[in-house]
Amino acid sequence: MATIPERQTSRAAGWSRRIGAFSLVLLLTVLAGYRLDLVETPPFLWVLAIVALLAALALLLAGLALSRLWNFGDRGGRDLSVGALLAVLVLAPFGIAAYWATVYPPLRDISTDLDDPPVLDTGDRTSDMNALSPPTPGEQSLQAQAYPLVTGRSYNLPFETVVDAVETVLDRRDWQLTAPYPDISGQSEATINAVARGFVLGLPADVAIRVTDDGDSVIVDMRSASRYGRYDLGDNAARITDFLGELDQEVAGQVGAAPAE
Repeated sequence: MATIPERQTSRAAGWSRRIGAFSLVLLLTVLAGYRLDLVETPPFLWVLAIVALLAALALLLAGLALSRLWNFGDRGGRDLSVGALLAVLVLAPFGIAAYWATVYPPLRDISTDLDDPPVLDTGDRTSDMNALSPPTPGEQSLQAQAYPLVTGRSYNLPFETVVDAVETVLDRRDWQLTAPYPDISGQSEATINAVARGFVLGLPADVAIRVTDDGDSVIVDMRSASRYGRYDLGDNAARITDFLGELDQEVAGQVGAAPAE
C-alpha cells in the first residue's frame, strides 16, 4: 500500500510574513520619528532603502513559497498571502515615487528668475546635501517647458506693502526662517530665506523670496531647492506656484490690486 508523504510547512512562507511585518513596522516607525524630528534626513533615507529591500525580500520569499505550495503541496498559504500583502503595501509608495520620477523632469532647484536666481542661505548646509549651482541651459529649457506657471510677480504698489504681504503669507506657513525678517527701511531690495518641508515625506528644501523695487514696479521672485534627492518630483514648483498664488490673493485682499503682467 502506497504511503502519502506528509505535507511540509514552507519556511519561506513564514519568513515572508515575518519580514513583511517587520518592514511595515520599520517604515511606520521611521516615518513617525522623522516627522517628530527624532531622526536626521540622511539616516532616514538609508532606513527607507533598507525597508524597500526587506519588502522586496518578503515578496520574493512569498513567490518561492507559492511555488512550493503549487508543486509539492506545502503548507503556508496564509503566511505567504500575508507576507505578500504586507510587502505590496510597503512597496506601493516606492512604486508611486518611481512613477513620478518618470513623469516629472529631473530637476531639484526651481526659480522664477533663471538668469539671476534669488540667493539661498547656505549657513546650515552640509556636504552631504545637494550642491547649489547655476542652472544649465538645458535645465532652464526643461523648467520652462515643464513648469510654465513658475513665474515671478510684478506689483504696482509700494515696496513696503509688498514686503508686508510676503511676510503675512509666510506667517501662515510652517516654514522655518533662517534669519529674522530684514529691516527694509531705506532699502529697495529684500530677500527672505526659509526652510520648507515637503508634504509627503517632509524632506527639507531651501527657499528664498526676493522683493525688488526697480523704480517702476515691485518684483517678487522665488526660488526653492531640495536639500536631498536627485529629483524633487515636482515639489519645488508646486511650492512656488502655491505661495505666489496665495500672495496674489493677499495683495488683492489688502489693496484690491492684481499683479501686473
